Amino acid sequence: MTPTRPTKLGPAVLVALVLLWSLAPMLWQLYTSLRTPEALLAGTAGLTSGWTLANYAEVLRGDPPFWRYLLNSTVVGGLSTLLTLVLAVPCAYALSRRGGLLRLLVGGGLLAAAVFPYVLLFLALLQVARQFGLGNNLLALCLPYAGLSLPLAVLLLQAAFAELPVELEESAVLEGFSLRQRLRWILLPLLAPALVSTGLLVFLFSWNEFPIALTWLSRSELLTLAPAMARIAGSSVFSVPYGAFAAATVLGSVPLLALLLLFQRQIVAGLTQGAIKG
Repeated sequence: MTPTRPTKLGPAVLVALVLLWSLAPMLWQLYTSLRTPEALLAGTAGLTSGWTLANYAEVLRGDPPFWRYLLNSTVVGGLSTLLTLVLAVPCAYALSRRGGLLRLLVGGGLLAAAVFPYVLLFLALLQVARQFGLGNNLLALCLPYAGLSLPLAVLLLQAAFAELPVELEESAVLEGFSLRQRLRWILLPLLAPALVSTGLLVFLFSWNEFPIALTWLSRSELLTLAPAMARIAGSSVFSVPYGAFAAATVLGSVPLLALLLLFQRQIVAGLTQGAIKG
């Protein structure tokens, strides 16, 4: 009796369902952004009409223009990521080369700080902003973002450093490489996937963060994307601008999608680094 081959239809259907489930919110926002208010109220009754690009035009010609919010978020996210990585790399390296009780205590403290809900620090951070005059300053906004992202970044990079063989670094020491040279020419190139994936997590947090940006920034031209989206959603007293809000959501997602597509190989390699040995 000839053995039957396992059908591939089941896994394909499962993958399609998972993909549809994951993309459903984005597809719904895209659909909403291309419909007139009357068409949205009519539901699916009139799919052949009611399509428009006016929602995108309304968002792009705002005051300030929507691209300004994207630029502010990009600047804050980029600087926060850079500051976090600059501080996390030496900390992670030192922690990976330590052992015993000290490493256990420091790692436990970093883990507790990483999972701590930062919204509980909201009032304290607001008081700090008032005390030192850090409001309405994009550069100052990078400080709490980097501080909140640092524990997780150190833990991720510490695990990546620990996967590198110590013999590799010992050989470099015998060749006369200093610590800075070992990091620059040997260790960091090998950790490029981990650096990219960690940096992306920090960037996403800075891009989507809402309560700190809402209270630290009050000038419209300095708003990042999250509080700007809140203003768009509450711009009308008598109706909710679903179409404009959906258009802003789609436009705000484009840079992140481009970033993910650009670094997808490094991201996957960084997230799976050390998962398989042998």
